[in-house]
Amino acid sequence: MKPSAHRSIQSGFAFIVLSASLLGQSQTPSQAPAGTAATTTVSPLPPPGNQAHDNTFIIGNDDHLAINVWKEPDLTRAIPVRSDGKISLPLVGEIQATGRTPLQLEQEISNRLKSYITEPEVTVIVEQINSQKFNILGQVTRPGSYSLTVASTVLDAIAAAGGFRDFAKQKSVYILRQNARGGETRIPFNYKDVIKGKNPGQNIKLEPRDTIVVP
Repeated sequence: MKPSAHRSIQSGFAFIVLSASLLGQSQTPSQAPAGTAATTTVSPLPPPGNQAHDNTFIIGNDDHLAINVWKEPDLTRAIPVRSDGKISLPLVGEIQATGRTPLQLEQEISNRLKSYITEPEVTVIVEQINSQKFNILGQVTRPGSYSLTVASTVLDAIAAAGGFRDFAKQKSVYILRQNARGGETRIPFNYKDVIKGKNPGQNIKLEPRDTIVVP
C-alpha cells in the first residue's frame, strides 16, 4: 500500500472516532429516551377560604333564602320570607326572619335544632333580595314599587318604569327620602339637565323606601 493511501485511511478513521465522541457529548441527562413520556409536576391549588358570615344585611319580606344544615339534606332548602316576616322549617317550626341578619337567623335555627341534632351547623345565604324596594309615582308609564336590584339610580328607575308620559314635567322630578328623625327629605331631580351632563350629581343612588315623584 502506498504511504499516501495509508495516511488517508488513518485520517478517515480519526474523523469517524471524533464524530462519534462529539455525538455522545451532545446528549444531556435531561433528554428522556425515545418512547418515554415526559412528566410535569403540578402543585395542588390551595383550598378556597371560607366565606364570611354576613352580619350587616337585614333580611326583609319576600327575600329568598338558602338554608343549609350540614349533613341534613331534609332540612336544607331554598325558601322565601313570607309577608308576615316568617319562614317555616322542619323540626324548627315557624321562625322570624325579617329584621334579622343571616348570622342571627343561623344562630336561632341552630339553637332550635339542638334538641334533635348534635352540634348542628347552619348556613343562611340571601339568594335574592326583594325586600329593598323603591316607589315611583306620577307621570311614568308603569308607576309602582320596584326592587333595588333592577334599578340603582334615578335614571335607572325611570327606565324601569317605562319612561315618562307625554305631559311629565321632566325638570321637576323629586325624590322623597326618609330621614333618621322620621320625616322626609325632598331631593330635586332635573332630568333635562342630567341627560345633558350639566348636573350629573343629581342622579343619586337610590336607597330602600325612596319614592320618586314625577309631576
